[in-house]
Amino acid sequence: MGLWPWLTGALLLLLLLVQLSRSARFYAKVSLYCALCVSASTLAAVICLLRHGGRTVENLSIISWFVRTFKYVFGLRFDIKGRQKLEVDHPCVIISNHQSILDMMGLMEALPKRCVQIAKRELLFMGPVGLIMYLGGVFFINRQRSRTAMTVMADVGERMVRENLKVWVYPEGTRNDNGDLLPFKKGAFYLAIQAQERSGWRCWMPSPPVASPSLMSPSLWIAATRP
Repeated sequence: MGLWPWLTGALLLLLLLVQLSRSARFYAKVSLYCALCVSASTLAAVICLLRHGGRTVENLSIISWFVRTFKYVFGLRFDIKGRQKLEVDHPCVIISNHQSILDMMGLMEALPKRCVQIAKRELLFMGPVGLIMYLGGVFFINRQRSRTAMTVMADVGERMVRENLKVWVYPEGTRNDNGDLLPFKKGAFYLAIQAQERSGWRCWMPSPPVASPSLMSPSLWIAATRP
C-alpha cells in the first residue's frame, strides 16, 4: 500500500476530530496561527529589507499589516476603545498583560505609530519570526542576566526620548493565562522614570489595572510619560 492512502486517512481523521472536539479545533487553529506567523514573517522580512534596508521602527507598519490580515482567516473582529490615548506625539511606556501567543493579533490592531516592544531574547532565535521582530526594532532582554537586561533598558530609555519612541512592555515578564495578575517586574517603571528624567515629563497612570480572562488582550493600563 502506498503512502497516499495513509495520508488521506490521517487527514480525514483530523478533520473528524476537528468537527467533534473543541480541544482539537483549538489546537488546529493555534497550529494554523503558527504557520501563518512563519509564512507572513518570511514574506514581511523580504519586503522590509527591500523597503527600508534593515532594522528600523518604520518596518512595524508592514509587520502590523500582515498580522492584521490574520483576523479574516479566523473570522475575528476587534473593537478597540480608547485608541486616542495611545496616539500621542511623544515617547511613552505602554503596559499590558500577556495571556498567549494569540495576543499578537490584538496588539497589532491597537499598536500606535513608532511603538516597539520589549521581548525575551529567546524569541530572536525563532527563525523568520525572530528575524521580523529584529527588523521591526524589538528590544530583546536576556532575563537570565540582570546586568545585561539593565544595560538594554538604559539604552531603550535613551533611544525612546531621542527617537520619539513608544515602548510596549509586559510587566509580568511571562505569559499568564490564569485570569489573575502576576507580580510586576520593575523594568517598565524604571524605564518610565528614566524617560521622565531625560525629558522632563511626569509619569501618568490614567486608570487602575483591570484584567478580564474572557478577552484576548484584556488589559492595557499605563501610558507612562506625558508632558
